[in-house]
Amino acid sequence: MELEDIRREYLKDGLTRESLESDPFKQFEKWMQQTIASKIPDPTAMTLATVDAEGQPSQRIVLLKHLDERGFVFYTNYSSNKAQDIAANSKVSLHFPWHMMERQVKVLGYAQKVPVSESLQYFASRPRDSQLAAWASQQSHKISSRQFLMSQYLSMKEKFKQGDVPLPDFWGGYRIIANQFEFWQGGSNRLHDRFSYVRQEQQWSITRLAP
Repeated sequence: MELEDIRREYLKDGLTRESLESDPFKQFEKWMQQTIASKIPDPTAMTLATVDAEGQPSQRIVLLKHLDERGFVFYTNYSSNKAQDIAANSKVSLHFPWHMMERQVKVLGYAQKVPVSESLQYFASRPRDSQLAAWASQQSHKISSRQFLMSQYLSMKEKFKQGDVPLPDFWGGYRIIANQFEFWQGGSNRLHDRFSYVRQEQQWSITRLAP
């Protein structure tokens, strides 16, 4: 398989210091709105990188479900590998790979559980089948077959056939508290535009980085 000759030019937009918002959350929201408007698939998909107790990094894609000035929120099983990593080391990284926009955003920070009330509010908004799936899946644990997984799902469907599906005590959200952002815009001849925001007390310091 020949890979070294696969390349393309990045010619969509440049990024200047003057065009940036002073607040990285506002800059992120601007790019997110543009990404959603572009109709690209899964605009809220983000790669979550964690490091376990032995120093082994791991990555997986999760979905951004809420964003405000407090941080980035996603939901998961609290017994999953990612949750165990966070329990050992709360420092994490997020990456938004908006390739069709020739853009990337990286976020560095730490993860903390959201209040149960927030998890409950989001869980109640999910489709019923997704609620049942949360109960059925022991995320990251070994299982014998897909048939076993489906049997667990059908068991939960029978168990909760009456009334609302309750919030599992092993399921909920994390909020990523950001202390650094990087916005990347593709440029011609591999001269990409990169800007870093670093939190300094109550302000953000903005720096252009070499590509």
